[in-house]
Amino acid sequence: MSGILVIAEHRRGELRAAALELVSAAQAAKRGAADKVAVVLIADKPERLMPHVSVGGVDEIVTVKISAHDFDPDALESAVGALIAARKPSLVLIPHSIDSFGYAAALAAKGGFGFATDVFKLGYEGSEDSGQAGLVATRGGYGQKVNVEVDFPGKDTIVLAVRANTFKPPEGVSSPTVTEFTAPPVRSRLSSRSFIEVSSGDDVDMTAAEFILSIGRGIGEQANVERFQELAAAVGATLGCSRPIADAGWLPKSRQVGQSGKTASACKLYVAMGISGAIQHLAGMKHVATIVAVNADAGASIFSVARYGIVGDLFEIADALRTHFEPGS
Repeated sequence: MSGILVIAEHRRGELRAAALELVSAAQAAKRGAADKVAVVLIADKPERLMPHVSVGGVDEIVTVKISAHDFDPDALESAVGALIAARKPSLVLIPHSIDSFGYAAALAAKGGFGFATDVFKLGYEGSEDSGQAGLVATRGGYGQKVNVEVDFPGKDTIVLAVRANTFKPPEGVSSPTVTEFTAPPVRSRLSSRSFIEVSSGDDVDMTAAEFILSIGRGIGEQANVERFQELAAAVGATLGCSRPIADAGWLPKSRQVGQSGKTASACKLYVAMGISGAIQHLAGMKHVATIVAVNADAGASIFSVARYGIVGDLFEIADALRTHFEPGS
């Protein structure tokens, strides 16, 4: 068995960035020329997405046409399961995302595949010459306090959900071969009429902000939000937040940075105040060039990705910053 399948994720007809990141992950997992990388497009009109995945490192594009216009976990599980049965790949890569949560675990359980989520590193251990080299996937554990290495003895096919913003998208273009695969019929348990975009109630575009000052649950209470709004204005930053702040309604959802929020794709300087650094938040800002973390907990996960870290009282540091940037100071 050989070959790597990359299951491309899309939303409302647009390819998601994680799809191209998975191509780079697949390249890192190749054991030789025999391991071809095939990107799988499962959609009602998969041909529209083909130009976007014709990038360096892609040997083949597999189009799978289904009737569902929007995400349907039943259709994805059935199509991917059938494709694995037909091709018997050694490795299947999917994004570690909200969508994959809906079908990946069931897919792996029903197929008896090796399975791991939130993977950020791939490698092989053992001797390639003896044929004993086994895939080892590294993921976070215990609230990102430790890294856990997972192996898959006896598994011919391994399904890995890869953390976003871990692998950089490949450069260049390619001319991959194109293959059609017929998905088996499936009775969906979903019924939908239309897609409604949730109003953010704010006009800020976090993806375009170059300087973000972001706050987390470390600020304590809603009354303290205004204090950091004033600080952000004083230093010329866009105020962002982690999920607990948005979920509590202290700031609009549009201000949330993270896996289920916005990606700070244009950000050059990111100041995280009172944010522990859960994986969902790190997914939105890990590739920022300069990250400054302020947290009272010296063991906070945010320090693992920060260029500069300050262990201390975030309110004292916020006051010192504001004083420094006040006119006449």
